[in-house]
Formats: sequence, structure tokens, C-alpha cells
Amino acid sequence: MPANTWSRHHILSLADFTTNEYDTVLKTAASFREVLSRRTKKVPTLQGQVVANLFFEPSTRTRSSFEIAAKRLSADTLNFASATSSMTKGETILDTAKTYLAMGTDIMVIRHQQAGVPQAIAQEMDNLGVKVSVLNAGDGQHEHPSQALLDLFTICTLLDINNPRLELLRGKKIAIIGDILHSRVARSNIWSLTAINAELHLAAPPTLLPKFFADYGQDRPGKLFLHWELESALENADFVMTLRLQKERMTAHLLPSLREYHHLFGITRSQLQLCNANVKVLHPGPVNRGVEISSDLMDDPEFSLIQNQVTSGVAVRMALLYLIGSGKTG
Repeated sequence: MPANTWSRHHILSLADFTTNEYDTVLKTAASFREVLSRRTKKVPTLQGQVVANLFFEPSTRTRSSFEIAAKRLSADTLNFASATSSMTKGETILDTAKTYLAMGTDIMVIRHQQAGVPQAIAQEMDNLGVKVSVLNAGDGQHEHPSQALLDLFTICTLLDINNPRLELLRGKKIAIIGDILHSRVARSNIWSLTAINAELHLAAPPTLLPKFFADYGQDRPGKLFLHWELESALENADFVMTLRLQKERMTAHLLPSLREYHHLFGITRSQLQLCNANVKVLHPGPVNRGVEISSDLMDDPEFSLIQNQVTSGVAVRMALLYLIGSGKTG
């Protein structure tokens, strides 16, 4: 694996990630992808360290991916579930984090339904003068850095399996379709996919794609476009990422019906005819089959990269844990 020259202590947002940092993550993830292909899929890199997965809201892919990534690096893992924790008795989030700190935790992986919680915990760790790193595993409608990085890795390894790197996105057209308003995945992907000269096209009904998203494209190397109809966003696209409708976060009636949404913005084989012939489809999951994407297309390996994303997630999260954790050993 590559030498760790990483200097970032926490991974909370991709808004200020540099090209070198993206390429370091991609290169490191590629080395761990090779490790995962071996008979023995374990390395001693984080042996003796403790990774605490503090998930204050439900998760399948992200939580399981971080857990297996930590174990593949030989770290000990602690898994937090709010429903069975002392928070039901009134304990605060920061006190919970301090409890895990007292148990010897080295890295905290935080997911919370409110934006800013991982940042608050990271600030508290810094104020205490401890070397605990915090990794944002999704906070409210803010960001989901590791998901965007695994999406990036999935795309770049498809373009060059032996040397995934950010510059491979130059000249590519990528469309993100769906509930962009409520999506932390979309926000992190906006930062990563506009970090180089690519075209990023966002498409959704106006209620799910407010005009303020155009501000995300200011002063970025890539170009950002907003669409309130699907066809122009898909035209000649190289990659299409469709997002889950986050009904649990919707506080108003933003859509007439799921049937109408699928008719206007659902991704089907016929819609893909507008794209480049070699177009590939991504979805961060979980998927509402027949809503954001047709079920047959989701399962078609000719077009779908969805299972590739899940596999990429372990290698990328191993890379992130390694980059922020290897300097703590000893």
C-alpha cells in the first residue's frame, strides 16, 4: 500500500478537498481492493486501535461497510445503537462520545440525522486535546463524504482499473437525478465531481431542486447545470446517478405521486437511449425499485454499477480509516 503522507485529521466534508487528497484516497483504495481479492483479506495496519461506529440513525450499507473495513485493518470495533443506549435515559451526544473516548476509541465514525453533529464531536475532541479522529458517515442534509468517494472510486476504476485518478473525469458528463434537496450524498458528490473539468448536471422537479444549488458551482473547475426536466440532463451523459426519494425527510407535499415522479424522472432503458452508448447507472441505496429506477435496469450488469458501489465501499472506507488512523499507531 502507498506510504501515508496524509495530513487531514478528520474527514467531515469534501468542500475543501484537494486534487491530491482525492487521488490519495483513490490510490489507497485501489491498493486495498487488491488486498480484498486475496485469500487472506486482512492486514495489521490498525492493529490495537479501536474504531467506534456511532450511528444515531439507521443504516445498512454504510455501517456494515465501515465495520468490515475496520476489521480488515485488524482494528477492534465498537458499535453504538441509540435505541439501546443511555441516550434513552437522557445522556447527551457529547457525553456519549466522551464515554467512547474513555474506552480508548481512536476513530469515531459518526452518522446523525442532524447536520453538524460530527463536526461538533470533532471540535470537542480537539478541545480536549486528544488524538481521536472523526469521520462523517452522513449528517442530516449536509454531507456524506465516504459515499461520494466510493462513487468516485467506482467511476474512476471503470475508466482505468489499474490507476484510478481524478483527471479521468475530464470531459465527462455526469447526471444526478432525484431528491437533491434532501440528499447529503448529492452535496458531497457535487464537491467531488466538480473538482476537475467535468460537467455535472442536476435534474429533479423544482420542489426537489431549488435554484440555490447553482451556487455550489461557483469557483469550481467543473461546470454545474440545473434542469427541471430529465431529457436535457441525460443527453449524451456518460454516467447517471439516481437518488432515493427521502420521504422520511419531507415535511411537505413536494410530489403529486410516486407514479408521476417515476413517469417524469424515473430512469428506464428507454430514457438511457438519450445517453452515450456506454452509459453506466449508479445509485447510493437503498433503492425504491420502480420509483427512481426500473427494477430490471437496476439488476442489469450491462448498465448498473450499483453492486460495484457496495463492493467499492469497503475498499474506500478501509482507505479512509487507514489514512486518518495509521499515524496513531505507536
